Amino acid sequence: MTASSWITTWAGLVPAGATVLDLAAGNGRHTRFFAGRSHPVTAVDRDVSGLVAADTIEVIAADLEDGSPWPLAGRTFGAVVVTNYLHRPLFPCLLDAITPGGVLLYETFMAGNERFGRPSRPEFLLRDGELLDLVRGKFSVVAYEARMISEPKMAMVQRIAARFPS
Repeated sequence: MTASSWITTWAGLVPAGATVLDLAAGNGRHTRFFAGRSHPVTAVDRDVSGLVAADTIEVIAADLEDGSPWPLAGRTFGAVVVTNYLHRPLFPCLLDAITPGGVLLYETFMAGNERFGRPSRPEFLLRDGELLDLVRGKFSVVAYEARMISEPKMAMVQRIAARFPS
């Protein structure tokens, strides 16, 4: 699977050489994408079987939803990348993990997606404008979308690219 077009479009916002956190990394499509752009990457997922550690890739197995402490306490990143994943209790940790001048690239499903299939439960769907509300007053929004997409499948998504001021 290739990197999300939203992520590739806004990847240039990530400061050169900055460490990237790929949260809920899955099979590592964004991990590989950013490593290929000469960024050190920390990939975190519950199932890391699809991820391969390398000189510039750190792989951390962590269940982010089991109530365990945030596995990256005290660490910061030049970018946090999240796609197709939503666990609201992590929002404060994610924002705190971004260094001044760093960016948040987030893309996941939103309300309305239930008519296209999974995810369909409200706890897995962003509310209208939720990503904007998340960064309001803290980050500068570079780009935001809330829309229906047809590729890779029909879905309702919200996407944001936001910079934490230096």
